[in-house]
Amino acid sequence: MSLQVVIKMLSRLYATGKLSQILLFIACLAGVIGLFASRALISLSPALGGIAIFTNPHIAQALRAYRYNKSAWGLMAVYGLLVLSYGITENVGEWREQLIRQLPWVALPLVIGLSVPLSSKQRQWVGQAYVYVAGAVALATSIKYFLNPAYVHRLVVDNQNMPSALGVFHIHFGIMLALATCFGTVLIAKVELGKFAKWTIIVAIANCILTLHLLAYRTGLLALYATVLVAAGTLLLRRPKVAVALLLLIIVVPVVSYYSMESIRRRAVATVDDVQHFTRHRNINNYSIARRMAAWVNAGTLIQENPILGVGPADTFDAMMAQYDRRSFGLRYKNRVMLHNQYLHMLVGSGIIGLALWLWVLFRPLFKQHLRADPAIVSFIIVQATAMLVDSLLEMQLGLNIFLFPYVFLIVGRERATRATELEDMNAPPQLVPSAQ
Repeated sequence: MSLQVVIKMLSRLYATGKLSQILLFIACLAGVIGLFASRALISLSPALGGIAIFTNPHIAQALRAYRYNKSAWGLMAVYGLLVLSYGITENVGEWREQLIRQLPWVALPLVIGLSVPLSSKQRQWVGQAYVYVAGAVALATSIKYFLNPAYVHRLVVDNQNMPSALGVFHIHFGIMLALATCFGTVLIAKVELGKFAKWTIIVAIANCILTLHLLAYRTGLLALYATVLVAAGTLLLRRPKVAVALLLLIIVVPVVSYYSMESIRRRAVATVDDVQHFTRHRNINNYSIARRMAAWVNAGTLIQENPILGVGPADTFDAMMAQYDRRSFGLRYKNRVMLHNQYLHMLVGSGIIGLALWLWVLFRPLFKQHLRADPAIVSFIIVQATAMLVDSLLEMQLGLNIFLFPYVFLIVGRERATRATELEDMNAPPQLVPSAQ
Protein backbone atom coordinates (compact mmCIF):
# COMPACT_ATOMS: atom_id res chain seq x y z
CA MET A 1 0.00 0.00 0.00
CA SER A 2 1.52 3.29 -1.12
CA LEU A 3 1.89 6.33 1.13
CA GLN A 4 -0.54 8.26 -1.07
CA VAL A 5 -3.24 5.63 -0.59
CA VAL A 6 -2.69 5.67 3.19
CA ILE A 7 -2.95 9.47 3.30
CA LYS A 8 -6.13 9.40 1.23
CA MET A 9 -7.67 6.74 3.51
CA LEU A 10 -6.75 8.71 6.64
CA SER A 11 -8.20 11.86 5.08
CA ARG A 12 -11.50 10.10 4.48
CA LEU A 13 -11.52 8.74 8.02
CA TYR A 14 -10.77 12.21 9.38
CA ALA A 15 -13.52 13.88 7.32
CA THR A 16 -16.14 11.41 8.52
CA GLY A 17 -14.99 11.54 12.15
CA LYS A 18 -14.12 7.84 12.12
CA LEU A 19 -10.43 8.48 12.81
CA SER A 20 -11.18 10.34 16.03
CA GLN A 21 -13.72 7.71 17.06
CA ILE A 22 -11.33 4.81 16.40
CA LEU A 23 -8.55 6.51 18.35
CA LEU A 24 -10.92 7.13 21.28
CA PHE A 25 -12.02 3.50 21.20
CA ILE A 26 -8.41 2.28 21.30
CA ALA A 27 -7.66 4.77 24.10
CA CYS A 28 -10.59 3.41 26.15
CA LEU A 29 -9.47 -0.20 25.63
CA ALA A 30 -5.89 0.72 26.57
CA GLY A 31 -7.18 2.41 29.72
CA VAL A 32 -9.29 -0.61 30.70
CA ILE A 33 -6.44 -3.08 30.22
CA GLY A 34 -3.96 -0.69 31.83
CA LEU A 35 -5.95 -0.45 35.06
CA PHE A 36 -5.46 -4.16 35.63
CA ALA A 37 -2.15 -4.81 33.95
CA SER A 38 0.10 -1.96 32.87
CA ARG A 39 0.93 1.60 33.90
CA ALA A 40 2.33 2.15 30.41
CA LEU A 41 -1.10 1.56 28.87
CA ILE A 42 -2.67 3.93 31.39
CA SER A 43 -0.23 6.61 30.25
CA LEU A 44 -0.85 5.77 26.58
CA SER A 45 -4.61 6.09 26.91
CA PRO A 46 -4.81 9.90 27.50
CA ALA A 47 -2.16 10.45 24.80
CA LEU A 48 -4.30 8.61 22.24
CA GLY A 49 -7.31 10.49 23.56
CA GLY A 50 -5.54 13.79 22.95
CA ILE A 51 -4.92 12.82 19.33
CA ALA A 52 -8.58 11.82 19.10
CA ILE A 53 -9.56 15.36 20.13
CA PHE A 54 -7.44 17.02 17.46
CA THR A 55 -8.69 14.65 14.75
CA ASN A 56 -12.33 15.53 15.44
CA PRO A 57 -13.45 17.45 12.33
CA HIS A 58 -16.26 19.05 14.34
CA ILE A 59 -14.12 20.20 17.24
CA ALA A 60 -15.66 23.70 17.30
CA GLN A 61 -19.13 22.23 17.71
CA ALA A 62 -17.86 19.88 20.42
CA LEU A 63 -16.30 22.82 22.29
CA ARG A 64 -19.60 24.72 22.25
CA ALA A 65 -21.45 21.70 23.63
CA TYR A 66 -18.75 21.10 26.25
CA ARG A 67 -19.67 24.34 27.97
CA TYR A 68 -22.89 22.70 29.18
CA ASN A 69 -21.33 19.48 30.50
CA LYS A 70 -21.57 20.08 34.25
CA SER A 71 -20.09 16.68 35.09
CA ALA A 72 -16.91 17.56 33.19
CA TRP A 73 -16.70 21.00 34.75
CA GLY A 74 -17.18 19.51 38.20
CA LEU A 75 -14.12 17.31 37.76
CA MET A 76 -12.11 20.25 36.46
CA ALA A 77 -13.24 22.33 39.44
CA VAL A 78 -11.65 19.79 41.79
CA TYR A 79 -8.37 20.40 39.98
CA GLY A 80 -8.99 24.13 40.10
CA LEU A 81 -9.29 23.91 43.88
CA LEU A 82 -5.81 22.37 43.98
CA VAL A 83 -4.48 25.24 41.86
CA LEU A 84 -6.05 27.85 44.15
CA SER A 85 -4.64 26.12 47.25
CA TYR A 86 -1.25 27.63 46.35
CA GLY A 87 -2.31 30.61 48.43
CA ILE A 88 -2.25 28.58 51.66
CA THR A 89 0.40 25.99 50.72
CA GLU A 90 3.69 25.78 52.59
CA ASN A 91 5.06 22.71 50.77
CA VAL A 92 5.31 24.26 47.31
CA GLY A 93 7.39 21.39 45.93
CA GLU A 94 4.67 18.86 46.77
CA TRP A 95 2.05 21.25 45.36
CA ARG A 96 3.88 21.33 42.01
CA GLU A 97 4.10 17.54 41.95
CA GLN A 98 0.40 17.23 42.68
CA LEU A 99 -0.41 19.63 39.84
CA ILE A 100 1.18 17.12 37.47
CA ARG A 101 -0.17 13.95 39.10
CA GLN A 102 -3.71 15.33 39.24
CA LEU A 103 -3.86 16.39 35.57
CA PRO A 104 -6.26 13.52 34.71
CA TRP A 105 -9.00 15.59 36.43
CA VAL A 106 -8.72 17.92 33.44
CA ALA A 107 -7.41 15.68 30.65
CA LEU A 108 -9.87 12.79 30.81
CA PRO A 109 -13.08 14.88 30.71
CA LEU A 110 -11.66 16.74 27.69
CA VAL A 111 -10.94 13.45 25.90
CA ILE A 112 -14.48 12.13 26.33
CA GLY A 113 -16.09 15.54 25.84
CA LEU A 114 -14.27 16.67 22.69
CA SER A 115 -13.48 13.52 20.70
CA VAL A 116 -16.02 12.03 18.31
CA PRO A 117 -18.23 9.98 20.67
CA LEU A 118 -18.19 6.21 20.57
CA SER A 119 -21.09 4.31 19.06
CA SER A 120 -23.34 2.36 21.41
CA LYS A 121 -21.73 -0.86 20.19
CA GLN A 122 -18.24 0.45 20.92
CA ARG A 123 -19.31 1.53 24.41
CA GLN A 124 -20.69 -1.96 24.97
CA TRP A 125 -17.39 -3.51 23.85
CA VAL A 126 -15.46 -1.31 26.27
CA GLY A 127 -17.75 -2.43 29.08
CA GLN A 128 -17.33 -6.06 28.11
CA ALA A 129 -13.55 -5.61 27.96
CA TYR A 130 -13.57 -4.30 31.55
CA VAL A 131 -15.49 -7.36 32.73
CA TYR A 132 -13.44 -9.85 30.70
CA VAL A 133 -10.07 -8.47 31.83
CA ALA A 134 -11.24 -8.38 35.45
CA GLY A 135 -12.48 -11.96 35.20
CA ALA A 136 -9.24 -13.19 33.63
CA VAL A 137 -7.02 -11.52 36.24
CA ALA A 138 -9.36 -12.73 39.00
CA LEU A 139 -9.00 -16.30 37.72
CA ALA A 140 -5.21 -16.02 37.64
CA THR A 141 -5.24 -14.61 41.18
CA SER A 142 -7.46 -17.42 42.46
CA ILE A 143 -5.14 -20.00 40.90
CA LYS A 144 -2.23 -18.30 42.65
CA TYR A 145 -4.15 -18.57 45.92
CA PHE A 146 -4.84 -22.31 45.46
CA LEU A 147 -1.17 -22.93 44.75
CA ASN A 148 -0.22 -21.61 48.19
CA PRO A 149 -3.26 -20.97 50.44
CA ALA A 150 -1.19 -21.17 53.63
CA TYR A 151 0.82 -18.13 52.54
CA VAL A 152 -2.35 -16.09 52.01
CA HIS A 153 -3.76 -17.19 55.36
CA ARG A 154 -0.58 -16.01 57.09
CA LEU A 155 -0.93 -12.64 55.38
CA VAL A 156 -4.53 -12.36 56.57
CA VAL A 157 -3.52 -13.08 60.17
CA ASP A 158 -0.89 -10.32 59.88
CA ASN A 159 -3.54 -7.88 58.56
CA GLN A 160 -2.09 -7.95 55.06
CA ASN A 161 -3.33 -9.38 51.78
CA MET A 162 -2.13 -10.76 48.46
CA PRO A 163 -2.15 -8.41 45.45
CA SER A 164 -3.59 -9.45 42.10
CA ALA A 165 -1.71 -11.91 39.91
CA LEU A 166 -0.41 -8.89 37.98
CA GLY A 167 0.69 -6.99 41.08
CA VAL A 168 -2.20 -4.54 41.60
CA PHE A 169 -2.58 -3.47 45.25
CA HIS A 170 -5.30 -5.56 46.92
CA ILE A 171 -7.56 -2.62 47.85
CA HIS A 172 -7.61 -1.29 44.30
CA PHE A 173 -8.01 -4.75 42.83
CA GLY A 174 -10.93 -5.55 45.14
CA ILE A 175 -12.71 -2.35 44.11
CA MET A 176 -12.23 -3.13 40.41
CA LEU A 177 -13.59 -6.65 40.94
CA ALA A 178 -16.67 -5.18 42.62
CA LEU A 179 -17.12 -2.74 39.71
CA ALA A 180 -16.67 -5.51 37.14
CA THR A 181 -19.32 -7.59 38.90
CA CYS A 182 -21.77 -4.68 38.75
CA PHE A 183 -20.96 -3.73 35.15
CA GLY A 184 -21.25 -7.35 34.01
CA THR A 185 -24.63 -7.70 35.71
CA VAL A 186 -25.86 -4.55 33.97
CA LEU A 187 -24.64 -5.82 30.59
CA ILE A 188 -26.52 -9.09 31.03
CA ALA A 189 -29.69 -7.38 32.23
CA LYS A 190 -29.83 -4.38 29.90
CA VAL A 191 -27.96 -5.23 26.69
CA GLU A 192 -28.93 -7.68 23.97
CA LEU A 193 -26.06 -10.14 23.95
CA GLY A 194 -25.43 -13.36 22.08
CA LYS A 195 -25.47 -16.60 24.05
CA PHE A 196 -21.68 -16.93 23.99
CA ALA A 197 -21.08 -13.34 25.14
CA LYS A 198 -23.65 -13.68 27.92
CA TRP A 199 -22.12 -16.88 29.29
CA THR A 200 -18.57 -15.58 29.12
CA ILE A 201 -19.67 -12.52 31.11
CA ILE A 202 -21.37 -14.78 33.68
CA VAL A 203 -18.14 -16.78 34.03
CA ALA A 204 -16.15 -13.54 34.43
CA ILE A 205 -18.56 -12.32 37.12
CA ALA A 206 -18.29 -15.66 38.95
CA ASN A 207 -14.48 -15.38 38.88
CA CYS A 208 -14.65 -11.87 40.32
CA ILE A 209 -17.01 -12.85 43.15
CA LEU A 210 -15.04 -16.00 43.95
CA THR A 211 -11.75 -14.10 44.11
CA LEU A 212 -13.21 -11.37 46.31
CA HIS A 213 -14.22 -14.02 48.84
CA LEU A 214 -11.23 -16.35 48.52
CA LEU A 215 -8.77 -13.52 49.08
CA ALA A 216 -11.09 -11.85 51.62
CA TYR A 217 -10.69 -8.41 50.03
CA ARG A 218 -12.51 -6.40 52.69
CA THR A 219 -12.90 -3.13 50.79
CA GLY A 220 -14.14 -4.83 47.61
CA LEU A 221 -16.59 -7.02 49.54
CA LEU A 222 -17.90 -4.05 51.52
CA ALA A 223 -18.45 -2.05 48.33
CA LEU A 224 -20.11 -4.96 46.51
CA TYR A 225 -22.51 -5.85 49.32
CA ALA A 226 -23.38 -2.18 49.86
CA THR A 227 -24.30 -1.92 46.16
CA VAL A 228 -26.47 -5.05 46.33
CA LEU A 229 -28.17 -3.65 49.45
CA VAL A 230 -28.95 -0.36 47.69
CA ALA A 231 -30.25 -2.27 44.66
CA ALA A 232 -32.54 -4.30 46.93
CA GLY A 233 -33.83 -1.12 48.55
CA THR A 234 -34.65 0.54 45.23
CA LEU A 235 -36.45 -2.59 43.98
CA LEU A 236 -38.44 -3.21 47.14
CA LEU A 237 -41.64 -1.52 45.91
CA ARG A 238 -41.33 -2.16 42.17
CA ARG A 239 -40.05 -5.76 42.21
CA PRO A 240 -40.37 -7.06 45.79
CA LYS A 241 -39.50 -10.68 44.92
CA VAL A 242 -36.20 -9.63 43.35
CA ALA A 243 -35.50 -7.34 46.32
CA VAL A 244 -36.10 -10.14 48.81
CA ALA A 245 -33.87 -12.47 46.76
CA LEU A 246 -31.07 -9.91 46.87
CA LEU A 247 -31.47 -9.42 50.62
CA LEU A 248 -31.29 -13.19 51.13
CA LEU A 249 -28.17 -13.22 48.96
CA ILE A 250 -26.52 -10.64 51.21
CA ILE A 251 -27.19 -12.91 54.20
CA VAL A 252 -26.59 -16.36 52.74
CA VAL A 253 -23.40 -15.76 50.74
CA PRO A 254 -21.36 -14.26 53.62
CA VAL A 255 -22.52 -17.02 55.99
CA VAL A 256 -21.68 -19.78 53.51
CA SER A 257 -18.35 -18.10 52.76
CA TYR A 258 -17.52 -17.84 56.46
CA TYR A 259 -18.06 -21.54 57.10
CA SER A 260 -16.53 -22.79 53.84
CA MET A 261 -13.50 -20.50 53.38
CA GLU A 262 -10.70 -20.33 55.92
CA SER A 263 -9.52 -16.98 54.53
CA ILE A 264 -12.89 -15.37 55.34
CA ARG A 265 -12.92 -16.81 58.88
CA ARG A 266 -9.39 -15.62 59.53
CA ARG A 267 -10.16 -12.19 58.08
CA ALA A 268 -13.27 -11.82 60.27
CA VAL A 269 -11.37 -12.77 63.43
CA ALA A 270 -8.44 -10.53 62.48
CA THR A 271 -10.78 -7.59 61.81
CA VAL A 272 -12.47 -7.82 65.21
CA ASP A 273 -9.10 -8.20 66.94
CA ASP A 274 -7.77 -5.24 64.96
CA VAL A 275 -10.55 -2.91 66.10
CA GLN A 276 -10.30 -4.11 69.70
CA HIS A 277 -6.62 -3.22 69.81
CA PHE A 278 -7.62 0.41 69.32
CA THR A 279 -10.69 0.48 71.55
CA ARG A 280 -8.82 -1.27 74.40
CA HIS A 281 -5.73 0.95 74.06
CA ARG A 282 -3.31 -1.82 73.19
CA ASN A 283 -0.20 -1.64 71.02
CA ILE A 284 -1.56 -0.92 67.52
CA ASN A 285 1.69 -0.78 65.53
CA ASN A 286 0.90 -3.94 63.57
CA TYR A 287 -2.86 -3.45 63.14
CA SER A 288 -4.10 -1.72 60.00
CA ILE A 289 -7.65 -0.75 61.03
CA ALA A 290 -6.50 0.39 64.46
CA ARG A 291 -3.88 2.64 62.87
CA ARG A 292 -6.52 4.11 60.57
CA MET A 293 -8.74 4.83 63.56
CA ALA A 294 -5.84 6.66 65.19
CA ALA A 295 -5.40 8.66 61.98
CA TRP A 296 -9.12 9.54 62.00
CA VAL A 297 -8.88 10.87 65.57
CA ASN A 298 -5.88 13.04 64.64
CA ALA A 299 -7.69 14.19 61.50
CA GLY A 300 -10.55 15.44 63.68
CA THR A 301 -8.15 17.75 65.50
CA LEU A 302 -6.83 19.20 62.22
CA ILE A 303 -10.37 19.70 60.92
CA GLN A 304 -11.32 21.65 64.04
CA GLU A 305 -8.26 23.87 63.60
CA ASN A 306 -8.79 24.47 59.83
CA PRO A 307 -12.50 23.89 59.12
CA ILE A 308 -13.14 26.11 56.09
CA LEU A 309 -10.11 25.84 53.77
CA GLY A 310 -8.23 22.95 55.37
CA VAL A 311 -4.47 22.79 55.63
CA GLY A 312 -4.02 22.59 51.85
CA PRO A 313 -3.90 19.37 49.77
CA ALA A 314 -0.12 19.54 49.40
CA ASP A 315 0.37 20.04 53.16
CA THR A 316 -1.92 17.23 54.33
CA PHE A 317 0.86 14.70 54.87
CA ASP A 318 3.07 17.16 56.77
CA ALA A 319 0.14 18.29 58.91
CA MET A 320 -0.77 14.70 59.79
CA MET A 321 2.82 13.82 60.73
CA ALA A 322 3.01 16.94 62.92
CA GLN A 323 -0.24 15.95 64.61
CA TYR A 324 1.17 12.47 65.24
CA ASP A 325 4.07 14.18 67.00
CA ARG A 326 1.52 15.76 69.33
CA ARG A 327 -0.51 12.56 69.77
CA SER A 328 1.24 9.43 68.55
CA PHE A 329 -1.01 6.66 69.97
CA GLY A 330 2.26 4.82 70.59
CA LEU A 331 2.90 4.45 66.84
CA ARG A 332 6.43 4.28 65.52
CA TYR A 333 7.11 6.74 62.71
CA LYS A 334 7.00 4.08 59.96
CA ASN A 335 3.55 2.97 61.18
CA ARG A 336 1.96 6.43 61.16
CA VAL A 337 -0.53 6.01 58.34
CA MET A 338 -2.51 8.54 56.39
CA LEU A 339 -6.27 8.87 56.58
CA HIS A 340 -7.66 5.96 54.53
CA ASN A 341 -10.94 7.85 54.20
CA GLN A 342 -11.47 10.09 51.19
CA TYR A 343 -14.06 12.30 52.88
CA LEU A 344 -11.82 13.02 55.85
CA HIS A 345 -8.90 13.54 53.47
CA MET A 346 -10.90 16.19 51.62
CA LEU A 347 -11.89 17.85 54.88
CA VAL A 348 -8.32 17.96 56.19
CA GLY A 349 -6.80 19.09 52.89
CA SER A 350 -9.48 21.40 51.45
CA GLY A 351 -11.88 22.03 54.31
CA ILE A 352 -15.65 22.26 54.13
CA ILE A 353 -15.40 23.98 50.74
CA GLY A 354 -13.42 21.12 49.22
CA LEU A 355 -15.62 18.43 50.75
CA ALA A 356 -18.79 20.16 49.52
CA LEU A 357 -17.41 20.35 45.98
CA TRP A 358 -16.32 16.72 46.12
CA LEU A 359 -19.72 15.51 47.37
CA TRP A 360 -21.41 17.46 44.58
CA VAL A 361 -19.19 15.82 41.97
CA LEU A 362 -19.67 12.34 43.41
CA PHE A 363 -23.41 12.34 44.13
CA ARG A 364 -24.84 14.87 41.66
CA PRO A 365 -25.55 12.15 39.04
CA LEU A 366 -27.97 10.48 41.46
CA PHE A 367 -30.12 13.63 41.40
CA LYS A 368 -30.29 13.79 37.60
CA GLN A 369 -32.94 11.53 36.11
CA HIS A 370 -31.11 10.91 32.84
CA LEU A 371 -28.01 9.80 34.77
CA ARG A 372 -29.54 7.75 37.58
CA ALA A 373 -31.62 5.89 34.98
CA ASP A 374 -28.41 4.05 34.06
CA PRO A 375 -27.81 1.26 36.62
CA ALA A 376 -24.12 1.17 35.66
CA ILE A 377 -23.77 4.79 36.84
CA VAL A 378 -25.65 4.15 40.08
CA SER A 379 -23.65 1.02 40.93
CA PHE A 380 -20.39 2.80 40.09
CA ILE A 381 -21.21 5.64 42.49
CA ILE A 382 -22.25 3.30 45.31
CA VAL A 383 -19.10 1.16 44.95
CA GLN A 384 -16.83 4.20 44.92
CA ALA A 385 -18.66 6.06 47.69
CA THR A 386 -18.52 2.99 49.95
CA ALA A 387 -14.87 2.20 49.22
CA MET A 388 -13.92 5.80 49.99
CA LEU A 389 -15.19 5.36 53.54
CA VAL A 390 -12.21 3.12 54.24
CA ASP A 391 -9.57 4.34 51.81
CA SER A 392 -8.31 7.60 50.29
CA LEU A 393 -8.51 6.33 46.72
CA LEU A 394 -7.82 9.62 44.98
CA GLU A 395 -4.47 10.10 46.68
CA MET A 396 -2.76 7.30 44.73
CA GLN A 397 -2.39 7.44 40.96
CA LEU A 398 -4.04 4.09 40.28
CA GLY A 399 -6.86 4.86 42.69
CA LEU A 400 -7.43 8.17 40.92
CA ASN A 401 -7.60 6.41 37.55
CA ILE A 402 -9.93 3.71 38.90
CA PHE A 403 -12.34 6.52 39.77
CA LEU A 404 -11.84 8.85 36.81
CA PHE A 405 -11.82 6.38 33.89
CA PRO A 406 -15.33 5.00 34.60
CA TYR A 407 -16.63 8.40 35.75
CA VAL A 408 -15.80 10.19 32.52
CA PHE A 409 -16.76 7.20 30.37
CA LEU A 410 -20.15 6.70 32.02
CA ILE A 411 -21.19 10.08 33.38
CA VAL A 412 -19.42 12.71 31.28
CA GLY A 413 -20.16 10.63 28.18
CA ARG A 414 -23.83 10.21 29.07
CA GLU A 415 -24.25 13.92 29.83
CA ARG A 416 -22.70 14.75 26.46
CA ALA A 417 -25.07 12.36 24.67
CA THR A 418 -28.07 13.82 26.51
CA ARG A 419 -27.06 17.36 25.53
CA ALA A 420 -26.67 16.29 21.90
CA THR A 421 -30.17 14.82 21.93
CA GLU A 422 -31.60 18.01 23.43
CA LEU A 423 -29.94 20.12 20.72
CA GLU A 424 -31.32 17.85 18.01
CA ASP A 425 -34.82 18.24 19.43
CA MET A 426 -34.42 22.03 19.61
CA ASN A 427 -33.22 22.24 16.00
CA ALA A 428 -35.77 19.81 14.59
CA PRO A 429 -38.39 21.39 12.30
CA PRO A 430 -41.81 21.83 13.91
CA GLN A 431 -44.33 19.09 13.23
CA LEU A 432 -47.30 20.27 11.22
CA VAL A 433 -50.63 19.32 12.75
CA PRO A 434 -53.34 18.79 10.11
CA SER A 435 -56.27 21.10 10.58
CA ALA A 436 -59.64 19.60 11.38
CA GLN A 437 -62.02 19.52 8.43
